[in-house]
Amino acid sequence: MSLHDDAVAVLDGYDGGDAGQAELRLAYLDHLAGHPDGMWKACGAGHLTASALVIDPERGRVLLTLHRKLRMWLQMGGHCEPEDTTLAAAALREATEESGIPGLTLLPGGPVRLDRHPIPAPCHWHLDVQYAATASPGAVERISGESLDLRWFPYEEVAGVADTSVVRLLESTRARLEHATL
Repeated sequence: MSLHDDAVAVLDGYDGGDAGQAELRLAYLDHLAGHPDGMWKACGAGHLTASALVIDPERGRVLLTLHRKLRMWLQMGGHCEPEDTTLAAAALREATEESGIPGLTLLPGGPVRLDRHPIPAPCHWHLDVQYAATASPGAVERISGESLDLRWFPYEEVAGVADTSVVRLLESTRARLEHATL
């Protein structure tokens, strides 16, 4: 199965729980149907990306990266690479590379959210498929060349440093964690 096929299968099975997420899911599927290259950075109409919010549920905190180009606190993530076999693998690879933390584990249940945002030309859109990953207790982060900084933030501080897409991702992640423990 190709990465494109995996993305279609993941999105076919995605249930984001609200009308906005359902609308995005259909837009992502339409994009992939119309763009066989829709997984790759070279697709000028936009492309899927994969990200993961790294969390430490035991300590109630989240690891964010101060993005080198955007100068914003964001979850780990980025472009799919030819060696990625699945969206989940791409998200886990990106989270591991950018956090420097080995042994991250994606939360079960597939993507947590979808987020479409404009980007500078020559491309126009990132269609981000957002996962969440847990870090083992005592995990130590290591900054990569893609970041200006890495920092753990208590859940309640995220809204003060990050944009609404990260806040919504954290809210959805916490809801999934809570549901998993019930």
